[in-house]
Amino acid sequence: MTNLQLLWFLLIGVLFSGFFFLEGFDFGIGMAVRFFAKNRDERDVVIQTIGPHWDGNEVWLITAGGAMFASFPMWYASLFSGYYIMLFLILVALIFRGVSFEFRANMQTDTWRNFWEWASTIGSFCAAFLFGMMFVSMIQGMPIDANGNIFGGFTDYVNWFSIVGGVAVSLLCFIHGLNFLRLKTSGELRDRAQKWSKVLYPVLLAGEVVFVVLLYLTTDFFAKKPVSTWSILIALVIFTLAAWWGAQAKHDWASFIASGLSLISVVVLIFNGLFPRVMIANNSAHSILIKNASSSPYTLHLMTILTFTILPIVLIYFIWSYWVFYKRLKSPRTVEQ
Repeated sequence: MTNLQLLWFLLIGVLFSGFFFLEGFDFGIGMAVRFFAKNRDERDVVIQTIGPHWDGNEVWLITAGGAMFASFPMWYASLFSGYYIMLFLILVALIFRGVSFEFRANMQTDTWRNFWEWASTIGSFCAAFLFGMMFVSMIQGMPIDANGNIFGGFTDYVNWFSIVGGVAVSLLCFIHGLNFLRLKTSGELRDRAQKWSKVLYPVLLAGEVVFVVLLYLTTDFFAKKPVSTWSILIALVIFTLAAWWGAQAKHDWASFIASGLSLISVVVLIFNGLFPRVMIANNSAHSILIKNASSSPYTLHLMTILTFTILPIVLIYFIWSYWVFYKRLKSPRTVEQ
C-alpha cells in the first residue's frame, strides 16, 4: 500500500465524517418539522434554521462519492452495484426532502403544505436510517465473489444489526438536529429542544450498548483490532455523555459539538474496522483491499494536487456562510394547529 492510497482512504473517511456532522443536523431538523414543531409558525422557524445550509451540506456526500469513484473505482463499483436498491431509496429520500422545502413554501392550501412537511420529515428519517443500515450491513461481511461482485440476499441487507444501526444513526441525527436547533433559536423552541434531549439521551445510550454487543457478535473488529475498536467506542460513549451534560447544563455549543463528534466516531469506527479493506467479504479471500481497489499512482497524484488546491477555498466558503447566518431565530408564540 502506497502513501497516496492511504491518504485517499483517509480523505474519503474525512468527507463522510464532514457529511454526517453537517448533514446529520439537517436530517435531525427535517425530522423535527413534524415530530417536534407544534404549528405552522414553529415549522417555519425550524426550517429556516437550515435554510441557508442544507443544500451546501449535501455537497460533502457528492464529493465523497466522486472521490471514491476517482480514487477507488473497484470499491465504488462493488458498493454502488451491490447496494443499488438501497442507494436508490436514499436518493429518493434526499430528493423528497430537498424539494419539500421549496414546494412547501409555495403551497396555497394546508393539505399540500402538510404533505410536503411530512415529505421532509419522512425523507430525512429514511435517508438517515438507510445510511445507517447500509454502512452497518457492509461491515458484517457480504457475499462477494472473486471479481468484487456482491450477491446478497434480503437478510444480508436487512437484519437485526443493520436495523439497530439504522435506528442508532437516525436517533443520533435527530438529537444532533435538536442541539443545532438550540443553537439557532431562542425562547420556547430552544427550551423544548433541551427537554427532549434530556429524555432521548438515555435511550441513545441504551441503543449504543445494544449496538456494541451486536458489533462484537457479527463483525471481526474486536478480533482484528481490539485496542482501536474499544478506544473509538469509549470515545463515542464519552461524546454522548458530554452532549447529554451540555443539554442539561444549557451549554449549547458543547452539546452540539459533542453530538457531531459522536456521529464522526461512528464513521471512524467503520473506517478503522475496514482498514486495510474497503469491502469485507464473508470469504476473507474475496475481501477488496485498498491496494487492489485504487486508481493508478498518476491519477492519485493528480487528484491530490487538485484537492489541496481547491479544498482551502471550499472550507473558507463554508466557514463564511455559517458566520453570516449565525444569529438566533426567535420562537413564535405556541398555538397548536
